[in-house]
Amino acid sequence: MRAKNPVTLSVDDSYDMNHLGLEAEAMLLVPTRVDRSAIHGLGLFAVESIAMGTLVWRFTKGFDLDLDPKLLDEQPPHFRQIMLHYGYIHPKLNRFILCCDDYRFANHSHTPNIRIELGADPYGLDMAARDIEAGEELTVDYEVVEGSRPRQA
Repeated sequence: MRAKNPVTLSVDDSYDMNHLGLEAEAMLLVPTRVDRSAIHGLGLFAVESIAMGTLVWRFTKGFDLDLDPKLLDEQPPHFRQIMLHYGYIHPKLNRFILCCDDYRFANHSHTPNIRIELGADPYGLDMAARDIEAGEELTVDYEVVEGSRPRQA
């Protein structure tokens, strides 16, 4: 069984996906589970098979965080370290982004099964780079996603 994009929300015009032939959707769009990872600590795993080209995740205003990176400097060191572990500085927007769903558990790979399309949406669209089997860990290339990270305390 192939994963479908089960979440459909109404969003503002700045996220009009009609030109891509997609419905307006939000956040993590395929069934997943968090479990122990052979890559690092916890990871995100596909519950069902995901077809190549399937939209897996997208930033959603009001749910995901988009912050001025300077705000991190004002936080206590332990909190800043947590934020830096799960979030990143978007390379084009120069904004600190934090996924507020389980997608923050996606681990790094130099040969990821998720690719980021940076041109179609200001925050990027994360799509299956190839067919992904049920039970397979979802991975992204952090070097594409992050751009840079603020210094850790």
